Amino acid sequence: IVRLYLGAYLERLRGKSVVTEADRILINIYLLEKAIYELGYELNSRPDWVIIPLRGILYLLDQNQTNKK
Repeated sequence: IVRLYLGAYLERLRGKSVVTEADRILINIYLLEKAIYELGYELNSRPDWVIIPLRGILYLLDQNQTNKK
């Protein structure tokens, strides 16, 4: 679903629906930055919920390692 949404977004934005390697890197950086921000928020506000952004961070890091192989 994410690929379909992103493909449609990029096609509308710049006339092509192919997600380039540079696009993928920028998206992953944004997602990791957002998850780290959320981790800080949960640590300050709801420490019992830190598992949620931690899982997201671990997932992103795992995906990055999988894509490098």
